[in-house]
Formats: sequence, structure tokens, C-alpha cells
Amino acid sequence: MITAVHPPSAPPAPRPLEFHGRLAGALAPFVLFLAGVGWLALSGAPDERGFWPILLAALTLGLALARDRTRYSEVVIEAMGQPIVMLMIMAWLLAGVIGAVLNASGFVQALVWLAREAQLTGALYVGAAFLACVVISTSTGTSFGTIMLAGPLLYPAGGSVGAHPAVLMGAILAGATFGDSISPVSDTTIASAGSQATDIPGTVRSRLKYVIPAGLLALLASVALAAARAGDVPLGVVEGVGVAAGTGDASPRGLPMLVVPLVVIALLVARRHLLAGLLAGIALAVALGMALGLLAPSDVLSIDRAAFGAKGVIIDGMSRGIGASVFTILLMGLVGALQASRAVSGALRWARTNTMSPRRAELWIVGAVSAAVLLTTHSVVAVLTVGAFAREVGGRAGVSPYRRANLLDMTVCTYPFLLPYFLPTILASSASQSGVPFGMPRVTPLQAGVMNTYAWALVVAVAVAIATGYGRGEGKGVPDGDARGEAE
Repeated sequence: MITAVHPPSAPPAPRPLEFHGRLAGALAPFVLFLAGVGWLALSGAPDERGFWPILLAALTLGLALARDRTRYSEVVIEAMGQPIVMLMIMAWLLAGVIGAVLNASGFVQALVWLAREAQLTGALYVGAAFLACVVISTSTGTSFGTIMLAGPLLYPAGGSVGAHPAVLMGAILAGATFGDSISPVSDTTIASAGSQATDIPGTVRSRLKYVIPAGLLALLASVALAAARAGDVPLGVVEGVGVAAGTGDASPRGLPMLVVPLVVIALLVARRHLLAGLLAGIALAVALGMALGLLAPSDVLSIDRAAFGAKGVIIDGMSRGIGASVFTILLMGLVGALQASRAVSGALRWARTNTMSPRRAELWIVGAVSAAVLLTTHSVVAVLTVGAFAREVGGRAGVSPYRRANLLDMTVCTYPFLLPYFLPTILASSASQSGVPFGMPRVTPLQAGVMNTYAWALVVAVAVAIATGYGRGEGKGVPDGDARGEAE
């Protein structure tokens, strides 16, 4: 007797989360979160560890409002354990190690020497820092990586050449934002083009008309702000860099360590995994520093018997990323609960009936992705959340795939780089901590975001594009669903 073999049935779709109060209940934890971090930011914004209690309170509120608390708990844990979350955490920890090793090897003093030799002081140094971060972020496609690699190196050296702390960190953040908005290997570029089923090369080319003017405006604005606030640089900052921190002994001895970030950047450009690039950078930094006599074995790792522990630059570097890592884990749990609910999809379904003209469709696209990124605090998650909505609404109104992808990408490259409760501004603040031993003050997330001239320029670019129709005819010959294009 022959027994029929039936293919295994597909696993049932996960049950959506239901909240008391429906949409209001699903959004209530985020209202609490936004209110809490906003209060902290306006009160002086402690480091990212200050956000931990707020996130725990928001998660607790979500649990109280969930109809199925076991399901809520499962969703939160699943979201916290996503591979992308673990990748981000490893990146912060390892990038912190690279920064700590380079600082210990005298690389900051070498940058001070180089800036002085090139006569890059004050506003000129700020402009050079912006351009350096533009090159790094465009090459690698990662704003996080640029902030973590360039921030701890460029920021400490700025005090000795008279750069205003907040303006300098804002310029570093602005340069990192630029690459995130235009690089063909940026996660937001890939997500925005993919969500609209169009090719990446054509999308990037069509975006140049927006980002090039915005980048030039940002460069001029950063230099002008640095020049205007040159008199606001505290005397203690400039003197502290030379006296307290020793960068007055600027020397080119640590300049060969420049090869470390260059190698990491080259590996990322070559599409090596971020983890592989950072681990290679750590190994190279330690080996090169010891070979040049810039680091002693005890600097790398030593036993502190009095404190019953170990110490060294590797431990110090990883410690820098702990605050942001815990913040990310808690935040992604909160985001996961919202994604598992019907709240976002229901709101978007309602909006589909309210679109007619191309301009109105564009306003809905920008409004929807703005709401998504403000609630989820994650650019890629926001793009993917409303991608299908943008494709349907924009397609029916005759908005081309390139135009839709550009509006999505440019919008999500504004809020996260301006507001103090998003990871880019928090990372920028964390990176500025590396300047404290060199006499530079720590910059708050709010200060870094306010001084991000490129993100503000993108806000203007999106508003002008929708109001005037500038660029609306782009990609008219590209049909919806043609994701092949030049990518083949």
C-alpha cells in the first residue's frame, strides 16, 4: 500500500498583538518614551544610560495594555534578539576599541600636528572634518560607522585648533548623514529603492539633484557657524588641550596609525562584513601600535590586583559602547511590539482613501514615513513599514519610483540625525566623550543634532521639492516593478 506524502503545511502566521484602547493603546508606550527622553534632553540630556529607565517604563506600560501579555513578552524578546540588533551592538563595541587604541597610540596628537601644519584652524578644521566624514560615509554607506570611527579621532583634536565643540561635532554628524542619504551601499538607499521596486544606480543618480545642493549648503553653514562662534570657544578648552591632555606636544609619531581607519574603510567598500572589517582594524591597530613603540603590552591588557580586575584600552573601548547597546536592546523590544500590532497597518489602510494629486500623494508618503520613523526611531524599519503604501498611493497618482524612493530616503535621513532620542545623535554624543581627556567637553545629543547642518538642509530640500514640484518628472520612463534596470 502506497501512502501519500503530503508536504508540510506552512506555519501559521503569528498572531497580531491587540492592545486595550486599540491604536491609542499601541501608541501609548511611545508617547511615554518620547515624553521621557524629550524631558531628559531639554534638562541637559545625560548619556544614553539616562534613557534606560524611560524605556523600561514604556515596556511596562505596553505590557499592562496588551491583551495577551505572554504574547507581548515573546514579541519583545524576539525583537531584541534580531540579527540586525546584535550586529549594531557588536559594531559599537568594536568601533569603541579601535578608537581607544588609536587614542592611546597618540593618533589625536598626530592629527593636531597635521592640522597645524596644514593651517587648518577653527572654521577651516570644521569644514575639513565635514568633508572627511562625507568621503567616509559615502564610501562605506554607514553613518553609524562614520560617527564611531571618525568622531573619536576628529573631535578631540579640534580643541587645540580652536574649533567650537558643538559645531565641530555637528559637522562630523552632518558628514556622516550625507553618505547615509546618497551612498549606493547605504541601508536606507537599498531599502528605499527596493521598497519601490526600482534600480539602485538610477535612484542614486536621480537623488544627486537634491543632495549635492544640500551638501554644499551644509558645508558653508558649518564653516559660517564655526567662524561666527569662534569667540565662544571656552579658553579652558584650548588651554586644557595643551596643558591637561598633553596635545600641546603635537607630534607626527602617531600618524602611521592613519592606515587603520583607511584599511577598515577599504574593507567595507569592498563589501566585507562590518564585523570582519572592525576585527581586522583592531588587530592591525594593536599590532602596528606595538611595532612602532606607541603601545606597550600593559596598555592593551594588564591586571589590576588592587581592584581585583583587569584594565586596558580594549576594555576601555568596549565600555564606551555599553550605554548605547543596552539602549538599543530595550528600544528594539518596544519597536517590535508596535510592529506586531495592527496599529500601523490599519492607519495606512485608512490613508489610502485620501490621495488624489501627485503633490498630495507625496505629502502622504512623507507624512507616513515621518510618523513611522518618529515612532520606531529606526530609518530602515520606517521605510519598509510604509514602502508598500508609498508604492501604491504614489503609483496611482503618477509619482515615479525614483521620486518615491528619494522622498522616503531623504525624509528618514532628517529626524534621526536631528532629534536627541535617536541613535545617531546619541552616538555622536557618546563619541564626543573621547574628547574629555583632551580638554574638550562632551556634547549632548541635542547640541549635536541642532548643529547638523546637512540634516536641516535635507528638510529644506524635501519641502521645496514637494512645494515647487522640483524633480517630479524624474524617472517617468521607469515602470513600477522594474527592479532590474542597470543593476543587472
